[in-house]
Amino acid sequence: MIKGITDTKDMLRDRIFLRKAVMIALPVALQGMLNTIVNLVDTMMIGQLGETTIAAVGLANKVFFVFSLLVFGVASGSGVLAAQYWGNQDEKNIRKVTGLALLIALVGSLFFVIPSVMYPSAVMRIFTNSQGAIQIGAVYLAVAALSYPFTALTNIYVAMLRAVGRVKAPVMISCMTILINITLNYVLIFGHFGAPRLGAQGAAIATLTARIVESGAILGVVYLTRSPIAGRFGELFGYGGAFVRQFVGTASPVIANEFIWGLGTTMYSLAYGRMGDNAVASITIATTIQDIVVVLFQGLSAATAVILGNEMGAGKLKQAEKYAKNFFILQFLVTLAAMGICYGIRGNIIAMYSISPEVAADVNRCLLVFILYMPFKMFNFINIVGVLRSGGDTKLCLVIDTSGVWLIGVPMAFLGGLYLRQTIAVVYAMVMSEEVYKAVVGYLRYRQKKWLRNLAVELDG
Repeated sequence: MIKGITDTKDMLRDRIFLRKAVMIALPVALQGMLNTIVNLVDTMMIGQLGETTIAAVGLANKVFFVFSLLVFGVASGSGVLAAQYWGNQDEKNIRKVTGLALLIALVGSLFFVIPSVMYPSAVMRIFTNSQGAIQIGAVYLAVAALSYPFTALTNIYVAMLRAVGRVKAPVMISCMTILINITLNYVLIFGHFGAPRLGAQGAAIATLTARIVESGAILGVVYLTRSPIAGRFGELFGYGGAFVRQFVGTASPVIANEFIWGLGTTMYSLAYGRMGDNAVASITIATTIQDIVVVLFQGLSAATAVILGNEMGAGKLKQAEKYAKNFFILQFLVTLAAMGICYGIRGNIIAMYSISPEVAADVNRCLLVFILYMPFKMFNFINIVGVLRSGGDTKLCLVIDTSGVWLIGVPMAFLGGLYLRQTIAVVYAMVMSEEVYKAVVGYLRYRQKKWLRNLAVELDG
């Protein structure tokens, strides 16, 4: 107990660490917060069209969810290498990482775009048997899927900019595109200012337009400011055998991790979708509200991965170990504050939605479940996405994440939702038990210190 208090005081006195953490975590969290606000506003606007429409768009966005996890995996795995190369001042390999990540993400996006555009109704039937949700969701999905390649390009460049310490420009671009998205939502969903009333399809058009503008602005920032990741074609796409082997060894487990984990969490939606439109609407709204809290820890995990990667790439393994402990302390303090805030404001946020009292009660219960599991979930964010990945311990992260979702989460979703026929809040609590398992196994791995590695030197050797 005394040692924990001493460590906390030491962390709070370490101004260099706190400055580094805030400089990266705050812009990343702010960017995530802005994106979450867009999703919140989207859900509120679409909610004016009824609970079936909320359910339809929520289920259609599960395709984007799985795709975004694939892209996040590519960006996160690539960011591990880029951060270490930046610590070693190796701009040549940073550009190679950027190019290979772009190639994988853009090609991967086609596997989601093609079926979603050509067979949207068939894709929607995977998630629900509600004919109303299928019809509305298919119209939304066919347009929204066209934004996926632009999202892939943006996310890869943002991750690479983050790895080299350029975090402000993406936030400014997000502010601009969010305004575009919200404005177009208002105009096209409801048919204001002489525009046609397009409903869910209007929301999809707004998203597509915003993503196109966003990707163009990111490219402008990268090349007009001559950032370290701005490379010519040959610099981006020329790879040696040693580089490819290290990229595959480090990044491919992260890509597989996020994708397989994403497929698993999508299986939750299959269970929820067969519990009725009210259950889907409840979990969709609850998840959107939860994302406001989660972005804080996404920012912290991003800062963890970048700062530890920079330190290890520069050969400062002891400093990286000290900073890892600091991040866990910081995560715990922020978690306590977030739990209190989420508990206090949940009622006011739920009241902003035009939903039935039954759905509102279910949303409230789901949020209480989230609050109870928050210490475990947020520890996993920092440990798995930040600490363990920062040193390339990505294969074990793959095992922890995928075993949690497939051996615990998915069985619990179907057992609770379809066999035991429990309420959505009870099923959600059963599913979230995977976070406890991941926290225990992840902590044991952290204590082994196998993540403390200088990948930049390993490639040179």
